[in-house]
Amino acid sequence: MADDTFAQDEVRRRIERDIARRIAVHKANIARLAAAQASASLLGAPVLNRPLVLLAQGDSWFDYPLTGNGLPLVDTDVVAQLRRIGPMPPTILNLAHHGDAAVGMMSLEKQSRMIAALRDPSNWIDGKPDAILFSAGGNDIAGEQFCIFLDFNDGKAKGLDTERFAGALGMVEACYLALFAMRDRVAPGVPILAHCYDFPIPNGAHPPCAGPWLKPSLDFCNWSTAAGTTIVREALVAFKAMLARLAANPANRFHLIDTQGTLSAAEWANELHPGPAGFARIAQIVAAALDGLVRPPARIQALAALAASSAGQDTPPAEPGGRGKPVRGTHRPKS
Repeated sequence: MADDTFAQDEVRRRIERDIARRIAVHKANIARLAAAQASASLLGAPVLNRPLVLLAQGDSWFDYPLTGNGLPLVDTDVVAQLRRIGPMPPTILNLAHHGDAAVGMMSLEKQSRMIAALRDPSNWIDGKPDAILFSAGGNDIAGEQFCIFLDFNDGKAKGLDTERFAGALGMVEACYLALFAMRDRVAPGVPILAHCYDFPIPNGAHPPCAGPWLKPSLDFCNWSTAAGTTIVREALVAFKAMLARLAANPANRFHLIDTQGTLSAAEWANELHPGPAGFARIAQIVAAALDGLVRPPARIQALAALAASSAGQDTPPAEPGGRGKPVRGTHRPKS
């Protein structure tokens, strides 16, 4: 027992050191941006081409330190990919950690961390982030607890016990509502954007350090991989419907980015995570949503001019709303 407690404490200290390092790097980036903005102001120049400044909280889709299922050890997740997109990628304070469930993210400890970050003016250019990115809900359901939501396959059962699963979704929904309430107190008006994952194949694939997360429960309840794929899809469709209901309420200032149906089977590294190319495709959808929902049109025009200048081309006409076409399936509150 003492050894387990020591190991848990060491893991917690390692996570705290990692988060502290990220915050220090972010503060340094913000200091450079603020200095550049101050210099432009002295010259009377409007600052239109600064990057978006974001806060990210989430799970392994925002903090995945593997390349597929192994080496090299480098972040390949959505946040890492966002930092490579466009002529001026967003500056992101990433508080996410792999393995976190929504109930963990909204615990007293981690809400307090988010509040401290939001209230620290040295983390932001204009007093608060342009948006909050959230990735949560998958770890509340996947893992050894997944069997809780499955009927045993006796030849008559349907697979997903919708009543038990609705109870789990209710807890996840409570976490999102708690996030909205915390935002309203600490950073009113800041929009929150979240994705809804995609449809994985529960085939038992996993990296050596973690998982599998789905197939063991399906095996335990006598479901095949083919049937399990349908069951997992049904669960994720229900998860997306819950988020869509939250996004339909304008008071929540919440935007659902529809990422379901994006990835091919080859773009999954394992049961829960895409490979680097898959994460990059998801990040492109998130980037388009940020342009369409958060980035001011004047800044989009400035960035288009910067991109054209870098390429040695004439500036193309800016399209209203960002990168062009509306984001597929994005739900936004009415203005």
